[in-house]
Amino acid sequence: MSAIRTQVYLTDEQRQRVDALAEHEGVTMAEIIRRALDVYLKDENPDPELALAATFGAAPDATVPDRDEWDRG
Repeated sequence: MSAIRTQVYLTDEQRQRVDALAEHEGVTMAEIIRRALDVYLKDENPDPELALAATFGAAPDATVPDRDEWDRG
């Protein structure tokens, strides 16, 4: 695998979290970022069904108004 040096700007929190993960796994920060990009870019056409399934029930306290409350004017 060839690599191209690329500069990115991270927030303080992102940098701290990436550094901690890299230290925990014993790899470089660059490796953590490459892995994250690989996961992000893996699927060029994400399946909306998977996204819906992954977020189903994410707001269990959400309320939906009764149809009688809808403005049908």
